[in-house]
Amino acid sequence: MLNLERLKELCLIPGISSREEKVRQSIINYLNPEEFFVDKIGNLVIKRENHNKKILLMAHMDEIGFLITSIKENGELILRKVGGITDDIVQSRFIEIITENGKINGVIGSVPPHLKNDNINFELVADVGFNNKNQVLELGIKIMDYAVFKKDFYNIGNYISCRSLDDRFGCYVLEEVFKNSDPKNEALFAWTVQEEIGLKGAKALSNEISNLDLVIAIDSFACCSKQNQHIQLGRGPIIRFFDNSGISSYEYSNKIINIAKKYKIPLQVGSTGGGTDGSIFVDKGVPFVALSVGVKYLHSTVEMIHKDDLKNLINLLKAILENSCKEK
Repeated sequence: MLNLERLKELCLIPGISSREEKVRQSIINYLNPEEFFVDKIGNLVIKRENHNKKILLMAHMDEIGFLITSIKENGELILRKVGGITDDIVQSRFIEIITENGKINGVIGSVPPHLKNDNINFELVADVGFNNKNQVLELGIKIMDYAVFKKDFYNIGNYISCRSLDDRFGCYVLEEVFKNSDPKNEALFAWTVQEEIGLKGAKALSNEISNLDLVIAIDSFACCSKQNQHIQLGRGPIIRFFDNSGISSYEYSNKIINIAKKYKIPLQVGSTGGGTDGSIFVDKGVPFVALSVGVKYLHSTVEMIHKDDLKNLINLLKAILENSCKEK
């Protein structure tokens, strides 16, 4: 049974790259682990020992969003994109500005068709309802604060939809596996930072954790491009075998396929763009496998995943840990 209220809670927490502290604290509060550490840049790591292979499971906490880089005299906030945000999803959006004192509602506007012929161009700024800089400063908004798209969480048929399912679904999956598995491995669980701006949290973590046998990165799989038309949402999680950052271990991918067959868990194999945290560890001599669920409309305000894929990914990860990934 999926705990959709917990997934919703994780998705609705704001947290762009380098500002994941609210997400991290929520995970700590929810799991209440006996032992954990947070490194200097904010990666959270929890260990469960059972003295066998050492497997690291990872998911990233950060989401795409905006940093406030300047405040204009007319009260508009100049924004800079953080992570992969295409121009066609930006205009006419409600946003939340996250300050030290709380959230402030705002909008990113658009140029109305009536003014297109006047050569007025769209500018990436936020409007918080005041017409001068001093009023905006009095709200507590300052440079280096950040903004996220206003988020809602919907059940739509067999799917759930929300901005920031990438990769809060992965954070949720790790929580569920941590709570409900009985690993035969020495399993480490890591919730990482700054994935959306270049896998930076994973790079730092790869220098801090040694003697790993396998890294499994949990992240999104963009559906549906020409290269992965065989992938069907609802037909199981996906081994993200090849993307722009690396190639999942052939040996361990086959072992995971065999575990899935043993437990009758549906599993797909595909390639996509982008990259995952796991690929960073190859440079340290550690094999990795990227496991995903298919996501419709990735990096948009209406990301969608199939509930059955989410359940089966949790079941697959539990089976991997409990079987020590030894199947031939």
